[in-house]
Amino acid sequence: MKSSSIALAVSLLMFYACSSSPSSNGEEELLSILFTGDVLLDRGVRPIAERRGVAYLFDSVQTEFRQADAVVVNLECPLTDTVSPVNKRYIFRADADWAKDLQRVGITHAALANNHTNDQGRRGLQATYQHLCEAGIVPIGYGCSYEEQSTPVIIEKGNVQVAVFNAVMMALENWHYLEGRSGICQPSTDQLVQTIADYREQHPETAIVAVLHWGVEFNRMPSMTQRLLARQLSDAGMDAIIGHHPHVTQPVDTIGHTLVCYSLGNFVFDQHPPQTRQCIMLRLKVHANKRITYDVIPTRIEGNRPIPYIYK
Repeated sequence: MKSSSIALAVSLLMFYACSSSPSSNGEEELLSILFTGDVLLDRGVRPIAERRGVAYLFDSVQTEFRQADAVVVNLECPLTDTVSPVNKRYIFRADADWAKDLQRVGITHAALANNHTNDQGRRGLQATYQHLCEAGIVPIGYGCSYEEQSTPVIIEKGNVQVAVFNAVMMALENWHYLEGRSGICQPSTDQLVQTIADYREQHPETAIVAVLHWGVEFNRMPSMTQRLLARQLSDAGMDAIIGHHPHVTQPVDTIGHTLVCYSLGNFVFDQHPPQTRQCIMLRLKVHANKRITYDVIPTRIEGNRPIPYIYK
């Protein structure tokens, strides 16, 4: 590792060690969920996946995956053999069979509410949902109505229960919400805040986490829109917010009782600017009393695949 990379790794580790909450030992019931940023299996990543296999892309993070009870990624492309592209600038598609490979490497949940799972239209989106389910991966943020799309996925272990919501909080290129048709959760701010407030009232003992696709691409600091929504969701009863879309990392913060990771950055991705090749994984630890602690794992992207800085 070059000296500049070592210095960056040390500074990242020191920063995140100071910003993360200390873990508690001896807890009988503890649910650990690992969150990652954008997973792209097309464009510059596709030749690697075809030549060396999808599993190769995740070789260096297997320790982190195995240590978690659940692994949630942001799937930044449809998994479908149906070619029916939407008219937009960037269009992705990954092979349907690769869903099984994602499950084999330890991915348990896939967030679908973003600006690329719809790249192959509603047929491609529906096929993605089906292929994930058949592979044993739980999709989040998908449905044919807002009620379905905004129904959280429950992750539980013993008496610890976490409700995970997924939503895209930005306008989608050449895509419109249609009630009764395959789609992803794309609520207004007011809709999402009310949904969370209602769920908190009905489920006071459940920890609530939102995985949000939001923010401004390549901005290292969260926008005022992100900060305002984070405050509103905290007031509504949210316990943690995990974000992505900017393709770079943004700060980890707390607002009231709410943990906010504004952007994890990329994960499996092919962008070249140095700031897009620095990312983080966030290990969320939910305790039996609903208390949340966390670890931030600084990670770099080399050859389009993630490698934790502690990896040797």
